[in-house]
Amino acid sequence: MIVCFFLNRDEEVKWLAWMEVQFKKIAGEDGEISLEEFKNALGVKKSFFAERFFTLFDSDKSGSIECDELMVGLRKLTKGTPAEKLKFLFDVYDANESGTIDIDELKTVLRSCMEESSLQLSEDDLDSLTALLFESADEDGSGEISFDELKAELEKHPGVIENLSISAAQWMKPPSKKKQKDGFSRYFTKRYILNNVRKVLFFLWYVLANIGFGIYAGWNYRTSNGFIIAARICGMNLNFNCMFILVLMLRKSLTYLRMTKIGNLLPIDQHILFHKMVGIMIAFYSAVHTIAHLGNAILLDKSRDDLKLWEILFTTKAGFGWVYDTAILTGWGLDIIVVIMVICSMPFVRRSGHFQVFYWTHMLYVPFWILVIIHGSNFWKWFVAPGLLFILEKLSRSKFIKRARYGNTYIEEITLLPSGVTHLEISRPDNFSYKAGDYLNIQIPAIAEHEWHPFTISSAPEMDGRLWLHVRSAGHWTKKLYEHFENYDPGETEDLDDDHCPMDDIERRRKSAVGSRRKSTIGRQRSKSMGFVKPSFDKKEVEKQNRIKKKNKHVKVKCYIDGPYGTATREIFQTEHAILVGAGIGVTPMASILQSIMYRYKESKRTCPKCSHSWFGSIAHTAMKTRKVDFVWINRDQKSFEWFVSLLTNLEIEQSLDNEEEDDSKIIDMHMFMTAAQKKTDMKGIGLQIALDLMHEKSNKDLITGLKTKTQPGRPDWNQLFKSFEGEKKGKIKVFFCGAPQLGKIIKEAAERFSFAFSKENF
Repeated sequence: MIVCFFLNRDEEVKWLAWMEVQFKKIAGEDGEISLEEFKNALGVKKSFFAERFFTLFDSDKSGSIECDELMVGLRKLTKGTPAEKLKFLFDVYDANESGTIDIDELKTVLRSCMEESSLQLSEDDLDSLTALLFESADEDGSGEISFDELKAELEKHPGVIENLSISAAQWMKPPSKKKQKDGFSRYFTKRYILNNVRKVLFFLWYVLANIGFGIYAGWNYRTSNGFIIAARICGMNLNFNCMFILVLMLRKSLTYLRMTKIGNLLPIDQHILFHKMVGIMIAFYSAVHTIAHLGNAILLDKSRDDLKLWEILFTTKAGFGWVYDTAILTGWGLDIIVVIMVICSMPFVRRSGHFQVFYWTHMLYVPFWILVIIHGSNFWKWFVAPGLLFILEKLSRSKFIKRARYGNTYIEEITLLPSGVTHLEISRPDNFSYKAGDYLNIQIPAIAEHEWHPFTISSAPEMDGRLWLHVRSAGHWTKKLYEHFENYDPGETEDLDDDHCPMDDIERRRKSAVGSRRKSTIGRQRSKSMGFVKPSFDKKEVEKQNRIKKKNKHVKVKCYIDGPYGTATREIFQTEHAILVGAGIGVTPMASILQSIMYRYKESKRTCPKCSHSWFGSIAHTAMKTRKVDFVWINRDQKSFEWFVSLLTNLEIEQSLDNEEEDDSKIIDMHMFMTAAQKKTDMKGIGLQIALDLMHEKSNKDLITGLKTKTQPGRPDWNQLFKSFEGEKKGKIKVFFCGAPQLGKIIKEAAERFSFAFSKENF
């Protein structure tokens, strides 16, 4: 206890010392903090909270905050009693300082909370939330909320009061400067190795292969000088790596291999990661190979009077090379190509809106391999087999072959979502067979005649007639796609409410195949233009929320599709307990998977021939081994949930049909997170989150999305979330992730702590 006291005391002293320094930076030359300076320091979006905090800190009401006033206020929030901290919150809400909170003050607070959380709710919704929270807190029905009543209301939510002081202490607390742990060391831990056996073994094989080829080349040239030995070792490994980098990008071959027993032994999901790694090794070997030959050229220049150094390096006079003595000249050309390709493959190029630069410079692989064949006398032996496969794959992906195989394919319908997402519906050829989570390459001549771009198929394989793609406007091509269809005039345009989803035909086909009917109560919830149901809010509520309408257009735009190509998500139906994590538009493969699961789930429906009672039976083991799916969707703002809210609404209704299924028997559970929303423990979000909780308890609907599933504010606590999944005991767990790479690393580390298998789709 004494140690803890001194540690806490030491931390407080450091923090207060930092605050004095920070105060001087914020206050400037006058030595006092104004309201505008205070707002900037807090980083709040609107003025309400900043003004209330400022007023409470400004104890002498001078209109500015002095250093002593700031210290007193912050010490009260960090070291004061729970009652003192709650009194501060109460005073924030009590804007007119009357000693009670009236309904208008509460509405102002909730409106400000809503703005801080980037939520857009209608006035009616805000009124409903205010009335609900006010009614719950005003226990004596006096029309005002006292301090004791607010305290009683907060005590209904465990953990809020305890954590409120922690949240308050963070307002102007210096960012923690924790020493970053060496992330590289985790690759050598037992836990990482056991969770990545295939990847580790493959990497070891690759390293040993390079060492083996290097030893072989070095032994063969052991009588030469050191420069020649180094050049030959690198040359041998360049033969191997320049071949292997091609093997790693044989997408069709890898897709076929994925379906075999051999595919279960190889880390096929990491083929792009290994492709990048091999590219780095090629750059390294090329640099050493070039330097070694430069060293040998200098020795040769000194030993021969008939050759000058510049003649060795820039002419064919030295006689090196098996094709017209061009080894030196082709070597320089290869070096230039390698440098260009490496630089233009860097993330700062690919992810900064310059994908075309990456794409076209990567086309230099054609002259690269031609020059390598001319440069090295033995490389053609390494290249012939994978090169033949590569050529065959390229031919199969040509427009001529695609047209012969699939016929003409067209984009037949598009939906432009306000969040900058383009929903494409493409005519699906009868012989286009794919698995849930697969992706395809698409070329749209009207956008770019020669560019192919990969996108995950967001429709289920069981759907006939059309393929779905959801494309987020992030780069040059995707923005051009959105703008093209935004300005496109097909003569048939329809404004859609937020409860629209183009699935009517698909649902009718599904109902016909399953041979079941909806009850009238469910049937009335069907959207006339969508196969799936409307969200829980009706059309009038949507109009009140003043949301931007989607634009739906029936078009006839030619396109070419190439694929499908398999991903790690093909293992979903062989996983007992699957955790699907989608971040933003990374939800697209999950959408396909969830729909496919529900199709299979509906196929298990049984009907009693005597009483016509219907129920869902067990799904055949041959159809899927999956017993439970936990779907986690993380979005920054409210608008992003529009992408698949109708699909998720339908999934909820499918599982709760006729109220015959208990929660424990649900095959799919949803967990929604909105990162921009302030958490319940944050003073800028506590009131709104409690009101949203009350609304959800009352109506069993989430006001943010319209789903039954409550949207949680902030980022997920992965340890807590995974612990709850582990406690379900539904079988062996595997996490499937699609989203930003940085988030993928965080989730993977959390999965490793629980010994969950992990797989991600490159995003």
